[in-house]
Amino acid sequence: MSLAETVRSTLDGLDEATLDGLRGRSLLLTSEWSAAELEELLRVARAFELLDRSRIPAALFPNELAYALFFDNSTRTKSSWAGAAARLGSSPVIVDGSSTQVEHGETAEETGAMLGMNAHAMGIRHDLILGEGNRFLRAAKQGIDGYLAATGDERVVPIVNLQCDIDHPTQTLADLLWLKKRFPDGIAGRKIAVSWAYSPSYAKPLSVPQGLITLLTRFGAQVELAHPKGYDLMPETIAQAHEFARASGGSFQVTGEMDQAFQDADVVYPKSWGPFDLMLDRVEANRRRDKEGLKEVEKRALERNAQHTDWICDERRMQLTHQGNALYMHCLPADIGSEVSRGVMEKARLDVGREANGKVYVIMALLAVAKAKALQEQLLALVNG
Repeated sequence: MSLAETVRSTLDGLDEATLDGLRGRSLLLTSEWSAAELEELLRVARAFELLDRSRIPAALFPNELAYALFFDNSTRTKSSWAGAAARLGSSPVIVDGSSTQVEHGETAEETGAMLGMNAHAMGIRHDLILGEGNRFLRAAKQGIDGYLAATGDERVVPIVNLQCDIDHPTQTLADLLWLKKRFPDGIAGRKIAVSWAYSPSYAKPLSVPQGLITLLTRFGAQVELAHPKGYDLMPETIAQAHEFARASGGSFQVTGEMDQAFQDADVVYPKSWGPFDLMLDRVEANRRRDKEGLKEVEKRALERNAQHTDWICDERRMQLTHQGNALYMHCLPADIGSEVSRGVMEKARLDVGREANGKVYVIMALLAVAKAKALQEQLLALVNG
């Protein structure tokens, strides 16, 4: 089958009714979308990837502005947003959250309304403070929606979660897109180890492991979460993972042993995150605007991390996996020599790069399903010239 025929086959497989139901939708948490909707989104992402490889432009939204507001550092997500917007014909506008008036008391609703006056789509990253990130996204959406309603503006301005305190949807959906390529028959029944790993760099957000356990359990995977004592995730995400696993026929369990999670795993996803109690201390220090307090929390978190330097994905642990050849995954950047050995990363370097590249197409798909009318028809027209 030629590349063009593969594109047509992918597009023919889209479900028009499901696509219609996604018009106008924002993605704030993957758990708020049905499994069927997420499957359809990934089919659209795959179609955009095939179009891109075929060098068929997909400028569906020319002369539009795609704003992205970042309250934390980013390489892959920021560049993926810019690349996705540009491929769709829009102009990306990246706003540094630290340069806004939020620090001076401007509310999320006000920020949303002000940026929404000009935006045709908006991505937001607000991931460091538990209890604040996703709430900010929802308030910003209220601000945008309120402005559009008050002015009678019929623009569709979807909000895309580019990482919050609870979830990192564009990352985990890119992960799932990569898993679908590596396991064409699906991930049902596959053992996937999501494990804490040592990092000396900083107390990383909880959102990636939380997003993984609440997404992969929806598709029948056997997910095993491993972490040392004190590195718990948000209780509501653990409860959701159990619920989703029961509904999908998969499984979910938590262990305090990295080796146990790696044993016979088909996929391993070892990465660091901050100690839960200290992440809560960070909330209090942030509420007080206590910069020295925030530094102290970070120092204590790294001291706690240093008690678990043996939590590393190395060659010995990879030998524990299924046939000693599990798929290694990471959201990047990985702390080489701490989270993962140099040898394991060198072997997986191409794979993790391809995993990351899927984020561009996931974002394209999120914007397209939310904004485009008759999306399937439009994409087929691009292929047929």
